[in-house]
Amino acid sequence: MHYTEDSYPKKFPNTCNKISISITHYMEARKEEKGETKMKIDYLYQEYKKDVFYFLYHLSQNKDVSEDLTSEVFLQAIKSLPTFKGDSTIKTWLFGIARRKWLEFVRKEQREKNLNEKLSLYISEKDYFCDDAISDKQTIDKILELLNMEAEKSRRVVLMRVEGFSFYEIAKELSISESSARVIDFRTKKKIKQILVKEGYLYE
Repeated sequence: MHYTEDSYPKKFPNTCNKISISITHYMEARKEEKGETKMKIDYLYQEYKKDVFYFLYHLSQNKDVSEDLTSEVFLQAIKSLPTFKGDSTIKTWLFGIARRKWLEFVRKEQREKNLNEKLSLYISEKDYFCDDAISDKQTIDKILELLNMEAEKSRRVVLMRVEGFSFYEIAKELSISESSARVIDFRTKKKIKQILVKEGYLYE
């Protein structure tokens, strides 16, 4: 399938610099490679960059996501080029890489969404059917920021509780007592909630 610009962003994003820098770094790391390989990589990008971008835009409907994934596709293609056997056309090969990158992106987004939902419910102590559960992205981002500022053990206790682990399982995993796990969980959650209230993210 050939993707055209008719129904896509009129201005093709300039990811060339970003990818060219990565190509240069890659080639410097492999000094034994000849100039022919560099020419193949440059040709690969110049010839197929628009097809790959529009293919990804067709999937994502998001210009920024498509631009980032286009970079990832060609960086992966650079690494995989020596193993390309020619069993398919180069475009089909690139589209295969693009599809895998898109699926990886979707799975990552879903994992982050699920974690954010669980974390917001955990901090607000609401259930999934409560209208007062935290839902705005700004507050969730603040919770994650505060959690990342905590000590590693405190952060792991909270994240494991968010994922539904029992205090017994947490204690066993972190080599601490159940009572310590409970205290760490209570204090960390209380501290985060106090900051959220103080800064106007939550209301008591």
